[in-house]
Amino acid sequence: MAIQLGDIAPDFTQDSTQGPIHFHEWLGKSWGILFSHPKDFTPVCTTELGAVAKLKPEFDKRNVKVLAVSVDDVASHGKWSGDIEETQGTKLNYPILADPDRKVSTLYGMIHPNANDTLTVRSVFIIDPNKKVRLTLTYPASTGRNFDEILRVIDSLQLTDSHSVATPANWKDGDDVIIVPSLQDPEVLKQKFPKGYKVVKPYLRTTPQPNK
Repeated sequence: MAIQLGDIAPDFTQDSTQGPIHFHEWLGKSWGILFSHPKDFTPVCTTELGAVAKLKPEFDKRNVKVLAVSVDDVASHGKWSGDIEETQGTKLNYPILADPDRKVSTLYGMIHPNANDTLTVRSVFIIDPNKKVRLTLTYPASTGRNFDEILRVIDSLQLTDSHSVATPANWKDGDDVIIVPSLQDPEVLKQKFPKGYKVVKPYLRTTPQPNK
């Protein structure tokens, strides 16, 4: 059965380039991103792993741990890491999970037989500190991921978890946000949104981002 939003992310223990990872224990109280790669020594993945390494300070700032997974073993990952560092101009600063037995790939539904019955698709899972899956994305093998978008989603999730707001289309950190429709009491609105708000429609009210 496919993993759905709100499900508890399946736990596992698997080897990685940074030693064995007990997933839930490794996540601790952090947010997490688990993202899969079809196999080692593939061109698009090489660029993706380099891009994430360069963005790691941004993930750290948001209390997000990053974990890649590929169906090859640790020895293969180690050799591939050298190519990534050479071609992308950055050291790998997060673990790549080994999954030669397809345990994690199967748990997370990362193998789509109609696309390829042995290699994983480009899946992304964002997991919150309660181990709940908050986002799933699936890309075809030919299309590299936009990790700026993944950071944007994390910003939105963290903001909307702590304030009574939602984020509009194409929102980015610092833009105005939408007050959730369930919030109607004028006094509560005044207290929660001291910068004021604009009523576009009774169900569409915008306000400056509360934590800025």
